[in-house]
Amino acid sequence: MPDFTLRKTMLFVEEVHHDGGPAPDTPRLRAAIVALVTNPFAGRYEPDLQSAMDDLKPLGLMMTDRLIAALGRDGIDGYGKAAMCGTGGELEHTALWHVPGGYAMRDRLGQALAIVPSAMKQGGPGTRIDVPLGHIDAAYVRSHFDAMEVGLPDGPRENELLFALAMSRGPRIHSRMGGLESHQIEKRDGLR
Repeated sequence: MPDFTLRKTMLFVEEVHHDGGPAPDTPRLRAAIVALVTNPFAGRYEPDLQSAMDDLKPLGLMMTDRLIAALGRDGIDGYGKAAMCGTGGELEHTALWHVPGGYAMRDRLGQALAIVPSAMKQGGPGTRIDVPLGHIDAAYVRSHFDAMEVGLPDGPRENELLFALAMSRGPRIHSRMGGLESHQIEKRDGLR
């Protein structure tokens, strides 16, 4: 059982009140949470990583619960995840976040059908990462294509992983690029 010791978390909440043009009736909300944990695989090659995803599931659920508490459950319609390894890790270590991060959000949000957009990279302290956002029920809803930049000044250290989750309420302010609209979602395959 690998040791993913949690060093810190940070929660980011944005209220978008204006983005040019007329002000929206309701501000758009976006929130992200990041966690820095020890990377037990830093500095060495480990052929079997998949089983370690189970050890990260409680972290994914805790981070998801904190995001839902920050945004309020009603109206969350966008989500995404990202992971970054420090310089002692390898990019494949960030893929440990696919199941614990993505499935935690889908579990807590109920019938979320769309794939959870994801980004991965390697970097050191202060490196920022864009967490991609997409609609929770249909990947083709253009109004919800977005990203939220996050990072911490003191991580990830060489032997750490930074895991991030993000959620949003509402489309981009003044979204007008056409495509599938939220009210047209068929809720069958996560695409349309």
